Amino acid sequence: MVAITLPDGSVREYDGAVSGADIAASIGPGLAKAAVIVKIDGVARDLAHLVDCDAAVEIVTRDSDAGLALLRHDCAHVLAQAVQELFPGTQITFGPAIEDGFYYDFHRKEPFSPDDFAAIEERMAQIVDRDETIIREVWTRADATRFFEEAGETFKAEHVAGLPDGVEITLYRQGDWIDLCTGPHLPSTGRLGKSFKLMKLAGAYWRGDPAKPQLQRVYGTCWRTDKELRAYLHRLEEAEKRDHRRLGREMDLFHIQEEAVGSIFWHPKGWTLYRTCETYMRRRLEAGGYDEVKTPQLIDRGLWERSGHWEKFREHMFTVDDEHDRVLALKPMNCPGHVQIFRQGITSYRDLPIRMAEFGSCHRNEPSGALHGLMRVRAFTQDDAHIFCTEDQIVSETKRFCDLLMSIYRDFGFEDVVVKFSDRPEIRTGEDAVWDRAERALVEATDAAGLPYTLNPGEGAFYGPKLEFVLRDTIGREWQCGTLQVDFVLPERLDASYIGEDGAKHRPVMLHRAILGSFERFIGVLIEHYAGRLPLWLAPVQVVVATITSDGDEYAREVAAACKAASLRIECDLRNEKINYKVREHSLAKVPVILVVGRREADERSVAMRRLGGKKQEIVALDDALARLAAEAAMPG
Repeated sequence: MVAITLPDGSVREYDGAVSGADIAASIGPGLAKAAVIVKIDGVARDLAHLVDCDAAVEIVTRDSDAGLALLRHDCAHVLAQAVQELFPGTQITFGPAIEDGFYYDFHRKEPFSPDDFAAIEERMAQIVDRDETIIREVWTRADATRFFEEAGETFKAEHVAGLPDGVEITLYRQGDWIDLCTGPHLPSTGRLGKSFKLMKLAGAYWRGDPAKPQLQRVYGTCWRTDKELRAYLHRLEEAEKRDHRRLGREMDLFHIQEEAVGSIFWHPKGWTLYRTCETYMRRRLEAGGYDEVKTPQLIDRGLWERSGHWEKFREHMFTVDDEHDRVLALKPMNCPGHVQIFRQGITSYRDLPIRMAEFGSCHRNEPSGALHGLMRVRAFTQDDAHIFCTEDQIVSETKRFCDLLMSIYRDFGFEDVVVKFSDRPEIRTGEDAVWDRAERALVEATDAAGLPYTLNPGEGAFYGPKLEFVLRDTIGREWQCGTLQVDFVLPERLDASYIGEDGAKHRPVMLHRAILGSFERFIGVLIEHYAGRLPLWLAPVQVVVATITSDGDEYAREVAAACKAASLRIECDLRNEKINYKVREHSLAKVPVILVVGRREADERSVAMRRLGGKKQEIVALDDALARLAAEAAMPG
């Protein structure tokens, strides 16, 4: 007898060895149809795998995250089979599932073209229709190497030859086509479905080494249903429309150029947006009990070595040598500098908590290929802060911070926030006992704040566990912005202490926290979230006064002056152009409100108010328009 324990704790007994497919069928026909793989004692296996001893078994269905990842992996194999059927002589390498899809790397003398995609997709659909059984086979190293060498698959043969001794070598057969893979896979190609699409081409190198042969990478996306595929393609279309780099040009906010790779040239309108965000954050922090500080850009490597950052971040630091041959590093973060301020003078337990904030200008030597507009830069400003407190204050300070963070996100228009708990990484500083205390404290504090969270294993900072706050924008994309980290290690390493109630020295706990993350990236997220149509309080130009004819120039100047007196950011357009042209141009620049004036409006002391995206205009008395707009443009909080 074989006893199978299911996830709900129930146990089913079978007369002998039983396959994952048979277990699913014995539970119900719906599960058998939806099943894609089986997990046996936590290890993913093909449905055909036989369970011959007592085990815990989970049937993985196609509607699960693991099921979707499997579909994408199988889709990569179907892509490879289709390419080799259509383009004989093409060598295959490897093709994993990735976020939202998959890719496969090929070696071929002739370049692929997006024009090839239609034929490849058609052949992939035919392979699905053929419903070819997918069979796992275990080969010897010699047989596998010989097979791939005889097939002209030099990359596969090299990989097999380099596998460590004792590794089981498995190949999967789809009809007459064979590929090296650890699996698992679907029972047959027909179970894949046809909700896939090839997306783009890129270059790659064998084993990621530029000294090795260049490969052609074909990217695709795969989903469980056509509805999911259409939704994803729609999100891509929306993302393209919302690309902050394109909108940054149209709105004249910023630019980037080769002479300052990874740094931003802020134009007047973009800098107005930046300063508005900064002013708002400064007000909220001051009201929240934070003291603002400023720390040096260049700091001797010795401090970075003592803090542990030199070992962890050295490759991302920009350094210079001074005339005394000392190595100075441009700071990649603000934490050690804040500890130095805390260490000046004597701090009593009565002074805690100390909340120290800085809009810290930081630099990190990010790889040039990873840079992306405002989202990934080398020079950025963090809305950074550190809270020095006692261990007993962790819970209250965490709750206080979480309340502030959620309030700020709401003001910026983000209501959907996901919290992830990241525990100790493999490479870290500090003893396990210290990490145990830090993780327990952060769990307790998060529960006290009433925040549901998911576990993000092994993703904590090298000095402590952290919470990650992930925003979902209007098209469902996720952006990790805020963080809170509990740190028992850095105060110890940098000798920070306070005098306790007992008159002895104690180490403070250091809470590292950020809300926006970096101003640059958060502004990029804002632009894409709103597709450039920023709320009135954030818009660089809030109102444009535009004339119909030159007869309205004098009144337009009067209206503009009144808007300015009402603290509205205003431009006046008196150009000798048709009003429809002016409206189109300012709409492209995403100006929220256009006040159109002419002779009639001057006589009536009114304005014709047009809202961005609206097709109608509203005739409003000037004083009423000013009162409404001033109230709407007021900074939250």
